[in-house]
Amino acid sequence: MELFVQPSLDALKSILDADCLLTDTDALQQYGKDWTNNYPVAPLAIALPKTTKQVAAIVRWANDNNIALVPSGGRTGLSGGAVASNGELVVAFDKMNHIGSFEASTQQVHCQAGVITEQLQQFAADNDLYYPVDFASSGSSQIGGNIATNAGGIKVIRYGLTRDWVMGLTVVTGKGDILELNSGLIKNATGLDLRHLFIGSEGTLGLITEATIKLTRQPGNLTVLLLATPELDKVKALLNLFQKEVDLTAFEFFSEEALVKVMAHHDLPRPVETEAPFYSLLEFDASSEDIIEKALGCFESGLEDGSIIDGVMSQSQQQTEELWKYREYISETISSRKPYKNDIAVTPDKVSDFLHRVDDIVSKHYPDFEVIWFGHIGDGNLHLNILAPETMEYSDFIAACEKVNPLIFSELEKMDGSISAEHGVGLLKKPYLSYSRSEQEITYMKGIKATFDPNNIMNPGKVF
Repeated sequence: MELFVQPSLDALKSILDADCLLTDTDALQQYGKDWTNNYPVAPLAIALPKTTKQVAAIVRWANDNNIALVPSGGRTGLSGGAVASNGELVVAFDKMNHIGSFEASTQQVHCQAGVITEQLQQFAADNDLYYPVDFASSGSSQIGGNIATNAGGIKVIRYGLTRDWVMGLTVVTGKGDILELNSGLIKNATGLDLRHLFIGSEGTLGLITEATIKLTRQPGNLTVLLLATPELDKVKALLNLFQKEVDLTAFEFFSEEALVKVMAHHDLPRPVETEAPFYSLLEFDASSEDIIEKALGCFESGLEDGSIIDGVMSQSQQQTEELWKYREYISETISSRKPYKNDIAVTPDKVSDFLHRVDDIVSKHYPDFEVIWFGHIGDGNLHLNILAPETMEYSDFIAACEKVNPLIFSELEKMDGSISAEHGVGLLKKPYLSYSRSEQEITYMKGIKATFDPNNIMNPGKVF
């Protein structure tokens, strides 16, 4: 049996600034995991670099000592991508949190990977601009982590994914090489654009240290419609109806079960008088009376054809924020029940069919399990949350959910869907990657990793 021999950390201490190498138990637990909380935590130490050069030196040290590295951003991931269980060195970017140069003419800002998403959003607002990639963890997540998982969120239907806003990257490969990728160029037709390999790579090719991010103009008057719908099939009809007339910035949905829990947990009133099995939350930029009239026309058409049975439209920014609470508070509300989450996607036209199939699977195999549905129906991204029964051992609950996963993912495979729409693969979804990616694709992915990370020190064991 080969024994693990802990390497000397003296060389690392000389690379990093004082107090930037942590080995105490609290730090190891804090930095060695993400929001999954499903895996053991046992990192070697925590490195907190401040510069790209320090990151490159860490990677070279790791190669010399055959030590694996796990990147750590805001640690808000839900797939175990930032978990360190086997004596890895965690490279955390908390101290690389500086927003640098800003070019007003191109609306681009250069920042380090540890910048908090909300910090970038505020910087954009301070310059009368807008960074539209947004999600519940924007107050904690970091830009580097967003890029590494190609984060999506609630505005994808209008603004796209993180990938669409990254104009340049600085990365340190698994060899310790520093690459400057695209450098903010709008046009660049000089061969392969390696920046897009690192976006969504989950730290398996190298470490993202800096980024050039594109901003855009601020929306003028974001307005929300919250609509009660008699059945899920009608939600699809609503999406088609509104998209023909209004440029939506978001189209979300959630179930009555989700709404009831949010109202009870946060002492909120029912947003509309009529109870319904599903609710849609639409957001659009009501920058003119004409747009508002078109939205109201769609609302009236929905009432006439039965796809809407009740609804409310915000009349102020405060009311817009109040209505968003019914959707944004769902994850927080159910977190105490330790839900088993599946972040999955099909094309929007297949959402209703897929949801019905999954409901049938869960009700057949585990009729006592409570299921909470919500998601970004405008882009086909569904969040399936199965709640742990209070009387059931959590380990038994997880085992039961894992037995159902292949059944759910088989349905996804038939529909050419994704087992992970926006949370990455990490450890949690790794056993199921073949449901979304072919054997040939996975082989090519492994080949790309071997090129950038020949010693397999970059987040090994994640994704594949």
